[in-house]
Amino acid sequence: MRNRRLFNLVAGQTRFGPVAATDTTPDVLYLYDEISAYWGVTAADFVGELMGFGGRDFELHVNSPGGDVFEGLAMLNSLRAYPGKVTAVVDGIAASAASFLLMGANEVVMSKNSELMIHDAWGLCIGDATDMAAMSTRLDQVSANIASVYAERGDDAETWRARMRAETWYGADEAVAAGLADRVGGQVPVAASFDLSRFQGKTSTPVVDPIPARSPDPIPAPVEPVPQAAVPEPVSVLALLEKAFENGAQR
Repeated sequence: MRNRRLFNLVAGQTRFGPVAATDTTPDVLYLYDEISAYWGVTAADFVGELMGFGGRDFELHVNSPGGDVFEGLAMLNSLRAYPGKVTAVVDGIAASAASFLLMGANEVVMSKNSELMIHDAWGLCIGDATDMAAMSTRLDQVSANIASVYAERGDDAETWRARMRAETWYGADEAVAAGLADRVGGQVPVAASFDLSRFQGKTSTPVVDPIPARSPDPIPAPVEPVPQAAVPEPVSVLALLEKAFENGAQR
C-alpha cells in the first residue's frame, strides 16, 4: 500500500498491528482519503484490498471528499462485481466521486451527522474556443453518466442532473429520503477486550482494601512551667560608687 488512509481489518489484523477480534467481528475497509490515480486512494489500491477479502461480506467505511471520476467509476464497478455483501457506511462525508461509488454497495448507511454531496463534473482546460466548447460537451457527457448511477436508486437521470447542477448537500436523514442511502445508523460500535488473567485475582472488578478507622490522637498531658532563674534587683550606678567610696575610706 502506498498510503495509510485505505486500510482494513481482516481476521483481527490491521496494517498497524493486531486488534481484538471475535467470530462476529466483520471485515472492514476504510476509505479515508481523496480518490485519485496520483495521490490519495487509487482504484488499483482499492481493488487489491477487495481481493484480500476473498468474497467475504465486509463493511466499507467512507470519509472522503471525492476526486477523480474515472477512478471512482472503477471502484463503483468493482463493488458491483464483488461476490459478497458490501455494506457502505458514511462516517463523515461522501462527496463527489465518493458519493457515487457508494451506489455499488448492497446497502448504504449514513452515520449520525454524516453528509453526502453530489455535483456536476468539472475540469480544467487550456486552449482556444474550440477546445473550450469540446470540454463543455465532454463534461456534460460525464455528468450525465454519473446522474444515471444515482437514477438506479430512484427518480430519473434528468432529475438527478438538476440536483447535481445545484451542488446538493444531504444530511443523514435527507440522503435516506432522497434514496441515496437505505438507513441512518448509530455510532460505529468499537469493541475491545483485554486479557487480565496475568493480574492477581484474575478479575476485572477493582478491589479496594478497606482503610481502617483512625483512632483519635491522645490528649497530651499538661506541660509544667519551667522555673526561671532569680533575677537580681537592679542596682543604680550611684549606689555602687557610694559603696566603693565607703570601702576606700575604711582602708
